[in-house]
Amino acid sequence: MANNAEEIKKFLRTRRDAVRPSQAGLANYPGRRVPGLRREEVAQLAGVSVDYYTRLEQGRLTSASEGVILSIAEALKLTQAETQYLRDLLRPRPRRGAEQAPPQQVRPDLLRMLNGLHDQPAFVLGRRNEVLASNDLLDALLTPFNHRPPGERNLLRWMLLDPAARSLYLDWAQVTSEVVGVLRAEAGRNPHDPQIAEFVAELRSVSPEFRTWWAERTVIERTWGTKRFNHPVVARLDITYEALSLPGDPDQILFVYAGKTDDDLGKLRILASWYAQSTPVGKDAAQPQPDESAEQDSRHA
Repeated sequence: MANNAEEIKKFLRTRRDAVRPSQAGLANYPGRRVPGLRREEVAQLAGVSVDYYTRLEQGRLTSASEGVILSIAEALKLTQAETQYLRDLLRPRPRRGAEQAPPQQVRPDLLRMLNGLHDQPAFVLGRRNEVLASNDLLDALLTPFNHRPPGERNLLRWMLLDPAARSLYLDWAQVTSEVVGVLRAEAGRNPHDPQIAEFVAELRSVSPEFRTWWAERTVIERTWGTKRFNHPVVARLDITYEALSLPGDPDQILFVYAGKTDDDLGKLRILASWYAQSTPVGKDAAQPQPDESAEQDSRHA
């Protein structure tokens, strides 16, 4: 990711351009030359001087108080995720050396819980969208991550680069762009993570969609929602999902899917039966081992 000054500048500019005057209670008079707000209008709405806001947006200020951050967030109509991103940019965490970032591992008890969910696809994502662990039904629904080499278990790379993913998700562009927004939030939390920077550079070089979405600077946090699939085995399938932060493992997110209707639940059971018959390799043999493979995958839902 760019240095903080450059990122502050670009983020504030894109958010300012996105707010229409009418949204902020301002008159949109004829002849207005900018689609969004002017700097002086943001300053007025936030209760700061024009000079202060100008220096902030130009990257000449790289820190701000919590009150100023919240005032600017309100003026720019930022979402909760975007506000936290701005906070991360202006009040960054202390730089953490690479030696302080331990390899990500999924606790054995959590692995057993995943494997015990027979009607619900479930998986654990790491800090750069690495699939650290998944159960059989998730592999049946998406792709067999547990049978992939350690360096090829990244959810976002698969969604962007595998043609099968584009066919699987009925709303592929929306879903994938949201995962890019999640990566943007992660980059804000960890601006000095070289592996995130390497991953972003890789995806920008191979995916035109990623370049477009990354430049938009949309920030999204994982929460809950629905997804629609066109699966080659069970055809149309709708699921709901919950993204759960794990106590004691702040950089790991547990995703649990469920059939949206009884019909969808029945299709998940058919999918589980099909996968069990078509995959002779045992789950234990394919389960990711608790080593440094996740950290070696320098690529980032």
